Amino acid sequence: MNFKLTALTPLLVGDGRELAPIDYMVWKDQVNVLDQARIFKLLSRGPRLEGYLTQLRKATKLDFASWGGFAQNFSQRRIPFEDPGATAIWNAAPSESLFIQTFAANLSGPYLPGSALKGALRTGLVFTRWTPATLERAAASLESDRVPRRIAETAEANAGASQMKIISIADGTPASGAVFKIFLTRVASLDTRQAGRPQLAWKVAGRGSVPPPRVFDSTPIFAEMAVPGTVFGGSWEERTFFENPDLARALGWRSSPEPRTITDAANQYASAQLDLHARFADAAGLSGLQNGVKHLKEELEAAQKSSLICLLSLGWGGGFVSKSAFPDTSLDAYRKILRAVPAISRGIRENVPFPKTRRVIFTGGQPSALAGWVRLELEP
Repeated sequence: MNFKLTALTPLLVGDGRELAPIDYMVWKDQVNVLDQARIFKLLSRGPRLEGYLTQLRKATKLDFASWGGFAQNFSQRRIPFEDPGATAIWNAAPSESLFIQTFAANLSGPYLPGSALKGALRTGLVFTRWTPATLERAAASLESDRVPRRIAETAEANAGASQMKIISIADGTPASGAVFKIFLTRVASLDTRQAGRPQLAWKVAGRGSVPPPRVFDSTPIFAEMAVPGTVFGGSWEERTFFENPDLARALGWRSSPEPRTITDAANQYASAQLDLHARFADAAGLSGLQNGVKHLKEELEAAQKSSLICLLSLGWGGGFVSKSAFPDTSLDAYRKILRAVPAISRGIRENVPFPKTRRVIFTGGQPSALAGWVRLELEP
């Protein structure tokens, strides 16, 4: 059986790799990824190799005046910017912002990892089976002298998360490199210093945030993403042997869920996420983002009318909302758990929403989309 995944917003499912500023050059409004092996082979025949190696060791990015010919003649790939205006932003950006996240790829080309897809479906299934009581039990476990390493592991197992074993999803077939572009992203935040009147701000790495009129002073991050409308295909399998009552009883399952149960759960989870994103877009006053969320809600309504079709948020840029199976952080028990996480605790404050940031994709120079929303269709 096959699946079809269609990107509804710019999508990046990475494998942890990125392009350093010395791995590419920007020329003619596109990123030219250098074939370093060919360049080393060429320079080894003459006296310029030492100078090139010296610049690689010391420079934050390659000097186009000296080595720009490599961008024209020794490029493995040429990835255009989504908006030509992003070239000027790239030129003015600090070097630490010039590391470009790349899409997962193998020798055959960029592909969609099956693990990312199955992980998003699993989070949706857990979402439908966790309740506030689940969070209260997890929070109570923090009161013991020895804090457990995985406070939600027992609750997740009892919730039947392991029932995702009934489906197997293979990696998708490689896509054409022509469907990828370099997108500009920035982090939008809510300034909550005025009680009851949150205001939009844009994050500056290491230096707080700036108001909307100074959006171009905020930190830009560039990423290689599949454009909306890109289709990834692959195969999936339903493991029907888990329907055996004796096996289900041995695993502690009350019953074996059908694939439609999993896609319905994913749609419920998508609805909860989009409600949170809609409230953020309204509070921030981002009209482009409001329209983008409205379009996703329309896609969700259409998916809920069909069998084995669901919306998912996966990959890079989705943030906390797309990774947490319980997105409502207003519960006291939930906030108690989050305060125990060092990387998150500083962001948990009374009467302040969490998370109060979103990574926003700029298209045509305007903030307009959330990252990683897709429509998944499973063939029965």
